[in-house]
Amino acid sequence: MRRIILFLVLAVFLASACSQTPAEKPEDFVGQGTPVESSMPVPGENIKETEVMGGNEPAAESVKEFKITAKQFSFTPETIEVNKGDRVRLLVTSTDVPHGISINEYGINERLDPGKEVKIEFTADKEGTFTAFCSVFCGSGHSNMKGKLIVK
Repeated sequence: MRRIILFLVLAVFLASACSQTPAEKPEDFVGQGTPVESSMPVPGENIKETEVMGGNEPAAESVKEFKITAKQFSFTPETIEVNKGDRVRLLVTSTDVPHGISINEYGINERLDPGKEVKIEFTADKEGTFTAFCSVFCGSGHSNMKGKLIVK
């Protein structure tokens, strides 16, 4: 009886060990692309451009990154300027109360809870000036909480 119990315990142990997937290690990603970051000095804006480069391949993607702060009753920076075709990443954080950020033309409408960063990515494929506005009622100045996305 002890041998049967020992056999069953050992079988369960081996079965559970075989069903687990190994943790990914940095060396598992060799040749699959290494991020390279470079700052783009633009007065008054917090922008970072990231290029993902593979082993023998040219740059696969370039991302313009903006850190945006939402607070009663403004977005900072208020205006973001990119070129048509740019891949854009917005890292948006509310510092006081729940807000939202919406840009209708790009199908963006995200809730911003205080202290939690929200990442929004899109390709700027439409030229023009687009209004970003708060989509969650945040107080008496809510209707004036707007920003601009300019795509050249």
